[in-house]
Amino acid sequence: MKIAVFSARSYDRAALTRAASQVPAAQVAFEFFEVHLESRTAVLAEGFDAVCAFVNDSLDATVLERLHGLGLRVVALRCAGYNNVDLGAAARLGLTVVRVPAYSPEAVAEHTVALILALNRKIYRAYNRVREGNFALDGLVGFDLHGKTVGLIGTGKIGAAVARILGPGFGCRLVACDPVPNEVCATLGVKYVRLPELFGQADVISLHSPLLPETLHLINRDALAQMKPGVMLINTSRGALIDTPAVIDALKTGQVGYLGLDVYEEETALFFEDRSSTVIPDDVFARLLTFPNVVVTGHQAFLTREALDRIAQTTLENLVGFFATGRCQNQVS
Repeated sequence: MKIAVFSARSYDRAALTRAASQVPAAQVAFEFFEVHLESRTAVLAEGFDAVCAFVNDSLDATVLERLHGLGLRVVALRCAGYNNVDLGAAARLGLTVVRVPAYSPEAVAEHTVALILALNRKIYRAYNRVREGNFALDGLVGFDLHGKTVGLIGTGKIGAAVARILGPGFGCRLVACDPVPNEVCATLGVKYVRLPELFGQADVISLHSPLLPETLHLINRDALAQMKPGVMLINTSRGALIDTPAVIDALKTGQVGYLGLDVYEEETALFFEDRSSTVIPDDVFARLLTFPNVVVTGHQAFLTREALDRIAQTTLENLVGFFATGRCQNQVS
């Protein structure tokens, strides 16, 4: 079984190689390509049995048609989200798409809380000051998280992990909005409310929702106007949940007091690459970086050893299962 791995980084190579070494009977051979999967690079998959792709790879109809033309039958996503895949085209072409629905909810949840703490206690500003010999505390005043209301939009496995940390751990009051309430969250004292109520009550709002047509730009100008002045907004889920220009305007007026992002709507052209020697052409993203109360990380919330190993193991299980039976429990098309 020969697998072409696109957007491969050193940590992907290490984790997938470790996973493959544990199933010698499967005779898995990975070949790693640093380039993104797109229409121009799809030809690299010639002679392979499957491709393994990531969130920043393009799997539109054109790419899928080229993969199908090369004789491939399966695309293995080493991520949970699949909004970068044209599922209609995949179904039409008879291509099976499999994913990793869960790897380490704790990894993303802990990064979420790290962003909250970094913003609240101005860790990034304090770090830079001390390195310059500046030990003044002016401008570093934060607030107690204990007793504050945190609104969780989405209470799946990651949202529930955040609730465990912030509820019993920090003593926060938790409200949530999700069309399918989570019983685990209920045992943690999470109160489910309608979205406008959550906006009006929460001091901190954290997004843990999939990107669907109905959640595109869920955080827009109308939503922002319903929030408490100075609200903290955190997104470790999907970039397009947020209307970024609207949030920039809310930062300028103070309606949003803190913004922590691990994802960005147009991140495909930016993230996972070293662009330190180039000019960033995205004016909206560049504007975000000018605010002292904004912290952006480059889609690294998932990046723990445990999560990488689980992603690799599940990806391999998906592929082995597909080639053995023609189906996989984690397929999305």
